[in-house]
Amino acid sequence: GWAGKDAMMKVPWREVSGVALSHDVRLEPGEIRIEPMTPGDLPLVLAIERRSFPTPWSERAFTSELRDNLYADYIVARHGDRLVGYAGMWCILDEAHVTTIAVDPEFRGRGVGNRLLTALEERALRYGCRRMTLEVRVSNHVAQRLYLRHGFRPCGIRRGYYVDNGEDAIIMWRDRLDPPGPVAAEEPGPAAAPQGAAGTSGGGAGMPAAAGSPGDASGPATSGEGDGFRRPDAGRRGSEPA
Repeated sequence: GWAGKDAMMKVPWREVSGVALSHDVRLEPGEIRIEPMTPGDLPLVLAIERRSFPTPWSERAFTSELRDNLYADYIVARHGDRLVGYAGMWCILDEAHVTTIAVDPEFRGRGVGNRLLTALEERALRYGCRRMTLEVRVSNHVAQRLYLRHGFRPCGIRRGYYVDNGEDAIIMWRDRLDPPGPVAAEEPGPAAAPQGAAGTSGGGAGMPAAAGSPGDASGPATSGEGDGFRRPDAGRRGSEPA
């Protein structure tokens, strides 16, 4: 195994869904600053986290990612002095796995999610990654349209991935990160759920078994569930973007 495995197991996998597309007034790219996430950002990050996901990560989980996980990269988006979103990923060999992306509900539909995803793609390229993956609820058409616009394509299904309601997840991959950013000018329709065996991802040998196979013990319980380990899907979130 690789050196960061134990640290990476501490954070549960979840859906990437705290974003929205709409016809609201969008912010100009220059109005959004992207910066590395620091421990000092966590109070504001956690406030957005709790408004975005029904099974939010704990402060301990974020701290572990920032302090202990050498494969993790987390960023925040600021509009003026206000933290309006954040995102993160793991980079292993030539593959990146998006672990989270969320936007302050008051700033959704204004291009912040697009800016965060583009920033992750740019940073992944600098780390030597050539492709990127994430999971999304079958019913979350809003998030799917953002990912399709960025060149992600459905490649598999994880059955019963979300423990809050047993919903399936669509595994999406972007096989070419260069150039980063959107590859489609128009917002496409929702991703068609691919047919095939559950749990297939198309991932390479370097990517951790992100979809629920690493020993069935990926993270400390959060949200008042106490200490100890739980099934990997116990931390997967499933909020619908506002």
